[in-house]
Amino acid sequence: MTPNPAEHYARSFRMHRGALLDLYAELPQEHGSFAAWEGGLSFIGQADHLAASSLMLLGMVAGEAPQRPAPGPGSANLAEARERLRQTTEQVAGALAALSEEDLARRVPAFGGRELPVAALLDLLLGHEAHHKGQVWVMARMVGVKPPMYVKLG
Repeated sequence: MTPNPAEHYARSFRMHRGALLDLYAELPQEHGSFAAWEGGLSFIGQADHLAASSLMLLGMVAGEAPQRPAPGPGSANLAEARERLRQTTEQVAGALAALSEEDLARRVPAFGGRELPVAALLDLLLGHEAHHKGQVWVMARMVGVKPPMYVKLG
């Protein structure tokens, strides 16, 4: 039996997010509001952004029109941000793994009024995770935290 290609997306997502969660576990609470530049996302903001955007992309995979997450209160502290990130990890990875090959080829509403295949949205999701993970890695170094392995294998 050929493995479902969606399982690759789920594994890749878990790999990136797992490494990110490992780093967040090492960040001291007092650095939660650190941002690398004025107006940039803090550690808390990065975690909240990744949690919300992954759920938004999951909604798009389900055929929902793309829309920014409703503004709401962000995480109050680093522990809350870690938990939000952890909760969305399995929610998103499980949904990705359950997609069929037909689902991956299905076209859904995307940004700018275009339609894209679900697989293209999943590529976007992985790229977005990697992009922000890189930002968090640099920020961690700026506050004296040595990040763990860049990807979490297994």
